[in-house]
Order: sequence, then structure tokens, then C-alpha cells
Amino acid sequence: MTPINPRKLLNSKWTAVKVVNKEKHFLITAIEFDESGTVIDCTLEAIYSNRELSLDWRQLRDSNQWLQGWK
Repeated sequence: MTPINPRKLLNSKWTAVKVVNKEKHFLITAIEFDESGTVIDCTLEAIYSNRELSLDWRQLRDSNQWLQGWK
């Protein structure tokens, strides 16, 4: 499990382990916070197709699905 600082998520780069529709590289473009300032959700944008995907930021810690940076 990869440690992630939720405050540094915005504009970070991620690589999907399983490529779907030629979408492998993603960039976090938006982060949603609750009333107390805790991150609840983030929006990833595929670099190839510009498709957006909403994701619970904790799923990024799973190294079977996501790798930090572009690989």
C-alpha cells in the first residue's frame, strides 16, 4: 500500500495498471472536500481521451490498480 498525502493530490499523475480503451495515464484535476476539510472524492482525467473519472482517493493506494507517476 502506497502512502499518499491527500493535500498533494491535485495535479498529481497516476498510471492505471489495467489499461482500458487505451487510457493508461491520468491526472487528478479536482478534489472534493467535506465540511471538515477531509478529502472524499477526486476527479481523474485521462490524458489520451480527456475522459473524466470520479474515484474515492483511497483507491489510489491499491498498487494492483494504480501506480503513482507515469510509468
